Amino acid sequence: MTSEPLAGPDAGRDEGTLETLLRKFPARDARVAVMGLGYVGLPLLNLFASKGFRVVGCDVDGSKIDSLNRGRSYIRSVPSTSIARHLAAKQRAATTDFSTLAAADAIFVCVPTPLTADGKPDVSAIRQTAKAIGATLRRGQLIILESTSYPGTTREIMKPELERRGLKCGRDFFLAFSPEREDPGNKEFSIEQIPKVVGGIDAPSGRAAAALYREAVSRVVEVSSAEAAEAAKLLENIYRCVNIALVNELKMCLDRMHIDVWEVIGAAATKPFGFQAFYPGPGLGGHCIPIDPFYLSWKAREFQFNTRFIDLAGEINIQMPYYVLSKLEEGLRGQGKKLEGARILMLGLAYKKDIDDPRESPAFKLLELLDQKGASVVYNDPNIPRFPDSDHYRHLKVSSVPVTPEELAAVDAVVIVTNHSDYDYEMITRHAPLIVDTRNACAGQAGRREKIVRA
Repeated sequence: MTSEPLAGPDAGRDEGTLETLLRKFPARDARVAVMGLGYVGLPLLNLFASKGFRVVGCDVDGSKIDSLNRGRSYIRSVPSTSIARHLAAKQRAATTDFSTLAAADAIFVCVPTPLTADGKPDVSAIRQTAKAIGATLRRGQLIILESTSYPGTTREIMKPELERRGLKCGRDFFLAFSPEREDPGNKEFSIEQIPKVVGGIDAPSGRAAAALYREAVSRVVEVSSAEAAEAAKLLENIYRCVNIALVNELKMCLDRMHIDVWEVIGAAATKPFGFQAFYPGPGLGGHCIPIDPFYLSWKAREFQFNTRFIDLAGEINIQMPYYVLSKLEEGLRGQGKKLEGARILMLGLAYKKDIDDPRESPAFKLLELLDQKGASVVYNDPNIPRFPDSDHYRHLKVSSVPVTPEELAAVDAVVIVTNHSDYDYEMITRHAPLIVDTRNACAGQAGRREKIVRA
């Protein structure tokens, strides 16, 4: 899994192909395509459009295409005003027709990489996308995979599919990996400000990819290979996964000792060196941390290596919704009530505060557990007014209700899963009979502490 340098009698034959491509980027003569217009692809498409590139976005979801071509965004972090300005004014800026890829000089791949039901990497979308690109691949094109996967994916899956019709990587076309670093809701760092790690399948590919990103982002970090870039992304999320598991375990441990874990973290965070604060919660969510570490643990087994930290962190984080459920049952018992038949209001479906992304949110597992226990559940999320479609959770019948004094008084308990800034926590603690707070959102409501169960 090392970089493949150009070699042999034809190595320099098509140097003009790379140089021609490199001239197109600063001149904005290059056409950029993005495949997959979700939480990663749409911001990327919007970024390159804002930098003056001719762009086209491709997705199999026709509703997304219709929205974009009407100037409407379906992702909160990408305003509709920006879509209308940069995309809707351009003819066919978004399409379901993958044949348009033939005209692109650079193609970004931003498709989902979930886990299968038995916990194995599902790279079928990457494989199918590579086939679609390969069908119209021409000399001089640059393909960059941004979808997170295990080290070797770009070389072992993308490259063979793209070379199937006879074109050669590093000579006729260029292939690289650059991990997405989207952080929805982060107002401190925009997509343009976040450094881009770039690793090519070979030196010309790395050079081409780095040159393109330099036209759009503030800093490019080049690494020696696609595998190094793939592994860097996994390290970022494994680091967070393991540390979140650590504070989740501490939360459960310190709870038995009647010690406030939030106070402990706050005190430790005053150390100006050697400590970074991580915070507990109801479980992991999002498209990265609950999934990406297991891509490496799966790949490691090919090398007869067990990733014990990753596996243990996964076990702890997966248990957190069950812990929240136990704290809810404990709180209800203290009021002489049972969970069966209780009316529960869940606040928040998004996996973190102030975003509209429900992917892998622990809220869904908690909803399922409450349903199995016979509770009646309603929810509120100001950013997700309609319960998302999901094959796995389709059986759940959950309706959205407003957060009003009347609704709060009518439930047996409120469970705060996502600490959105829009919520009036003073009003919630005043009117709710019981609150299970998984995010320390009610920390400022000390006068009504008897109502609050930390979970």
